This record gives sequence, C-alpha cells and structure tokens, in this order.
Amino acid sequence: MNTPALEDSGIAEADSLEIVSLVDNSVDFLSTNSRKEVKSFRQWTKKCINKEGKGANNTLPFAENGFSMFIRISQREKSHCILFDTGCSSEGVVENAGLIGVDLKKVESIVLSHGHYDHYGGLLSALKTINKANLPVIIHKDMFLTRGRTKNNGRIRRYPEFPLKQLVNYAQLIVTKKPFLFAEALALVTGEIPRETRFEKGYLPHKALVKKAWQADPWIWDDRAIIFNVREKGLVVVLGCAHAGVINTLTYAQRITGGVGLYAVFGGFHLAGKDGEKRIKQTVNALKRLNPELVVPSHCTGWRAICAMAAAMPDAFVHNSVGNLYQL
Repeated sequence: MNTPALEDSGIAEADSLEIVSLVDNSVDFLSTNSRKEVKSFRQWTKKCINKEGKGANNTLPFAENGFSMFIRISQREKSHCILFDTGCSSEGVVENAGLIGVDLKKVESIVLSHGHYDHYGGLLSALKTINKANLPVIIHKDMFLTRGRTKNNGRIRRYPEFPLKQLVNYAQLIVTKKPFLFAEALALVTGEIPRETRFEKGYLPHKALVKKAWQADPWIWDDRAIIFNVREKGLVVVLGCAHAGVINTLTYAQRITGGVGLYAVFGGFHLAGKDGEKRIKQTVNALKRLNPELVVPSHCTGWRAICAMAAAMPDAFVHNSVGNLYQL
C-alpha cells in the first residue's frame, strides 16, 4: 500500500480535553483502573458533590445499545462543549446526562458519526433540552438514506428513518463530506474516510434503499470520526462505529493533521459478529503498531475484541462505562 502525502487540516492545539460517556452498552461502577486521567462515575461525581456541598443522587445512569459522548475542549480560558452522537433510545441520553450531572445546555454543536439509529435516537430530545435556536448539527448527506441489513433468512431488516423533517425546527444542519473544522479550529470531523486496509472490508450485510430498490451499501460513507489535538499528548480520536475501519480511520486522522502522533482512541470499533470477529487479530496488530497510549473500545467493539485489546495492550487499555470521565 502506498502511503499518501501528509496533509495539514489546520487543527489547533488544545490545552485540555474532557470526555464523559453518556451512552454505551455497558456500566461498571465498581471496578478500579490505574490510569490517572480516567475516573469512574462514582469517583468523579462524589468529588464534585463533596466540593459543592450537595447531597448525592442515588439513581445511577444506565446502559443501552448506543453511543454518546459529551466533550469539552479548552484552550486558554475558553472552552467549547460538543455532543458526539445521541444514543439509541429517544430519552436515554437526556436522562443519563441528568443523572450524571452533565448540563446539556452548554452544548454548542452536535456531531453525528453516521446515520444509524443507535447513534441518533436521542437527537430530538437532546435538541429540545439544549434549547438553542439553529444549533449546528454536523452530518453527511447519506444519513438521510433509508437503511437496513440482510438477515440470515435473506429478508431485509429496515432501520428507523433519520428524523430529517423534525430537525428543521431545531437545528442548523451542516452537511459535509470533507474534513470540517469547528469550535475555533479545536475540533475536526474527518469527513469521508478512504478505505485502504486490506482487511477492513465494510459492513457486508448493510443495504440502502435507492429508487425503491435495496442496494448493497457496505462502505457506509457517512461514517466519520472527530479529532482533537491535545498539547504535549497528540491526537485524540473518537469513533462512533468505525464502519470505515478503525485502522483506516486512525491513519487518515494522522494524515489530515500533518502526521501528529496518536495519543488516544475512544468509541465503537465494530468488531462484533461473525464478520467483525474475523478482523480482530489484524486490527489489534495494526493498532499496536500505531501505539496509542490510551485505548477505550466500547459499544459495537464486542467482548472478544475488547478482551484481545486488553491482553495485547494492558497499559493502554481502559474498559469504558457509562459515566466515565476522561481528563486529558
């Protein structure tokens, strides 16, 4: 494979980055971890409660088959809050934000990783809670497509429709397939990601309804990630499902940022299921070569891949839980 020339998106260095897991497939409020930049829900919310002199909320956040991260990126005395994906259920992201203590009204923009319902299910509820006129929502045009997947019996399971008509009343849609800088150049959406690895072959059962006929749509071109460049650390990449391939995504992130070193990767790696599990060994080996210092697989990564990463990269690996706080 030929290595393309490096580009430079103009992404700015941030002084700090905070990420809170609002929606994910798992919760774990008891296990410890050895990374100082990672705090479980009970660790960091207890400190906040004690500092503010408030009583603890005994209701814990919950897991669901979806993904959402609340992100605060800071430079000097200014910060910007971003909501990356909005979970699966209509109210889960809002309910968990309230239980965790995250104020969604601080959100300045929403980024959707791709147009699958487990990543936009809570979008309307989040927009109503944020309650800002013309809130920027960064998307790709293919999110408007009707999607589905082929079941074992050959029939198509149709996915829920993207709520385009309802969004018009609440959001300013920013439709882009190219790399997109925002938040004063502190955040970068990758845009469409080139498919270059030999083993990341897309999501083969995936279909799109085009001109009233189901057509193969394995590449899911609307799949994007969001990138940050943290001073003295390097790139932090947050994935939704990595339908583009986690290795394709990470190498492209480095390319469009001029070759900045990779520090951390979060999100769904889509290595669950028969097709995904075939790629675990190759993915883990390639990820080790990229050598991130922090690896936080979650959502659609699958337990087999998560266990493989924990074994192969024990110092970098962190198991995500709803409510986890990451301070970089």
